[in-house]
Amino acid sequence: MDSRRQQKIGGLIREEFSALLNRDYKGFFGKGLISVTNVKVTTDLSIARFYLSMLNVDDKEEVLEKFRHQTNELRGKLGEKLRHQLRKIPEIEFYIDDTLDYVFKMEELFKELKTNKDETNP
Repeated sequence: MDSRRQQKIGGLIREEFSALLNRDYKGFFGKGLISVTNVKVTTDLSIARFYLSMLNVDDKEEVLEKFRHQTNELRGKLGEKLRHQLRKIPEIEFYIDDTLDYVFKMEELFKELKTNKDETNP
């Protein structure tokens, strides 16, 4: 369970990073829509883990690698925005947030179950 401080700093970082992506990196990571769904900060505030949701992206791993190659530049730009609010900018890590994919898969399974049930019980 994250502390209130971790949640507050994670939210602040998420807001600024989302604005940075929309402003400076729009289209850089492909045609798809990339959004930051969550930022989890470790208890010592040294690492921020970004969970990215990617829609209309052909190869999510490729986009994730682009983010990982740009980590230092992105952290620097994030530091410029947050330098008056945080003493130290945490190291950043990127992960794919696949919860939407999971939800769509579960919905398809439920639809399939319902149609199979309707076919067996006329």
